[in-house]
Amino acid sequence: MIRWFTFVLVGVAFAAVGCSSDDTATSLPDLDPLAARPIAETSALGRSVADISLPDVANGGRSFFMQADDGEILVVYFGFTACPDICPTTLADVKETLSILGSDADDVTVAMVTIDPERDTDETMQAYLRSFVPDGVPLRTGFPDELRAVADAFDADFDVIKSADGDVDVFHTAYLYAIDDTGLIRIIWPFGAEPEMIAADIAELLGT
Repeated sequence: MIRWFTFVLVGVAFAAVGCSSDDTATSLPDLDPLAARPIAETSALGRSVADISLPDVANGGRSFFMQADDGEILVVYFGFTACPDICPTTLADVKETLSILGSDADDVTVAMVTIDPERDTDETMQAYLRSFVPDGVPLRTGFPDELRAVADAFDADFDVIKSADGDVDVFHTAYLYAIDDTGLIRIIWPFGAEPEMIAADIAELLGT
């Protein structure tokens, strides 16, 4: 028997989030610029992660650095493919965010780091992420120390606990990180942030 438990280190309540399959771009809402607020429990906001990299399993393990291309934004998420609720909800929200952004979505790269690499194979990672974001970047390392160092750079936390009877408990933070073309973490969104708000923030960062 496998059990999954996911905790979110944010000061917001869990809420059901509707998932939209409509890929039609819509107008951005009239929201304050950079409406999302950083999470008090992390000091990663404004930190440079430009020198941090992980293998991109969709490109033969080529090093992928945590820095957006010129004039673009990189969105990074830490999760795992067997997550029953938090990860699919978050990635569905990312999918909706990109739909809202319309053509601006071309300037946004989405990368997911698996915190459960023992069970998340390269193929599983790529198929899972790209079921939400067709050109998403699946990142996976089989070296625990490397994974922990990358997570620490983002103030992300996780734990995969195996019991003697084969149960697996997985815990992880559920932030979305927006990184600019200098490698700075510009915004940290909590689980449950509305796609409209995320889209408005990204549009502000892109200057559109």
